[in-house]
Amino acid sequence: MRTPFDTELQTRLMRYAAIDTQSDEDSHAQPSTVCQLDLSRVLIAELEAMGASDVRLTDYGVVLATIPGNTDGPVMGLCAHVDTAPQFNATGVKPRLIQGYNGGDISFPDAPERRLGPDISSHLGDCVGHDLITASGTTLLGGDDKAGVAIIMTGAKHLLDHPEVPRGELRLAFTPDEEIGRGVDPRLPADMACDFAYTFDGSKPGEVEHETFSADRGIVTVTGVSIHPGWAKDKLVNAMHLAARIIETLPQITMTPETTSGDEGFIHATDISGGAAETRIGFIIRDFEREGLEQKGAILRVVCDAVALTEPRATITCEITPQYRNMRYWLENDMTPVHLAHEAVRDVGLEPISVPIRGGTDGSRLTEMGLPCPNIFTGMQEIHGPLEWISVQDMGKATQVALRLVARAAGAVE
Repeated sequence: MRTPFDTELQTRLMRYAAIDTQSDEDSHAQPSTVCQLDLSRVLIAELEAMGASDVRLTDYGVVLATIPGNTDGPVMGLCAHVDTAPQFNATGVKPRLIQGYNGGDISFPDAPERRLGPDISSHLGDCVGHDLITASGTTLLGGDDKAGVAIIMTGAKHLLDHPEVPRGELRLAFTPDEEIGRGVDPRLPADMACDFAYTFDGSKPGEVEHETFSADRGIVTVTGVSIHPGWAKDKLVNAMHLAARIIETLPQITMTPETTSGDEGFIHATDISGGAAETRIGFIIRDFEREGLEQKGAILRVVCDAVALTEPRATITCEITPQYRNMRYWLENDMTPVHLAHEAVRDVGLEPISVPIRGGTDGSRLTEMGLPCPNIFTGMQEIHGPLEWISVQDMGKATQVALRLVARAAGAVE
């Protein structure tokens, strides 16, 4: 159950999780928040101290490093993102360790009304006796994807501490802004300079993912007619009312996150801001297939146009921009990195699980840009909310998978 890496993984994750690195979709900076660089600088110092080569921070906010190889073979990359999701509070994270989980309910010291148990998060039932890490109840933990960061850093240190272990050259990348779909700068594939890579950004032990959502971002802006409410008769056009009409006209009993599963996509209103004069609604649009994504974007546009016809004095714009595409479109042409990962997972005693991700990773963009990049599990559970937790032993298994990937890529496995 336990691995030689557990103590280091526990220490690293708890250290990294306490650093606020939340990204901000409304920011136009790169990275979107300067706080992400606080963790990036910690990683740079740690990489340099452990003896990694070519350690640097790019001007687009990615930490790059190299673990030198000692055999011929392909150059492999490992990637994780430092930012945490904007959907829930990530300031003041207080990671806590629960040693030897007993299988019962978990309470939260800063939010006694919250409860976590196997009936809420089924994988807890598989983790009796494990050491768990959670936050304190008022923040997310940030295991997405600081668990991936800790796994890659732990694996890198093991390789540097054991120069005799056969491996090809290994490239590391720690990206910002993955949670807002901006983690992969167009320069990153060339800067990583590897033949294929893996993100460590998955969930359940055994997961090897090579299919993701395709994703677009929608921004609807409603501009009304503003006037003093005391003299508003037949003059005021309230942008908020029209925005509410758009949301109400969109599908409600289908095509939303809470009504879909499996291979079904959705249109999700994520945020709304503004006032009577102008209101902005943010949407994420998701589908596994390009055609389905286009259809959902068309639905959003049609609804906006229909609501605009009811009030010609208002202006309604709908801007849809691409975020990422299903990595399957490219990986299915050469499944070698996926098969390699399946074998590495089997090497550590797990059975590979390959199901489409109802989300995306930096690997989606990297693959689309020519660098094949499947996704590997970390163990993180209940992400993006206050019940987030992770098993240290699951992280240990993921670290072992990373090292088996290195060995298999170097041809060091019989």
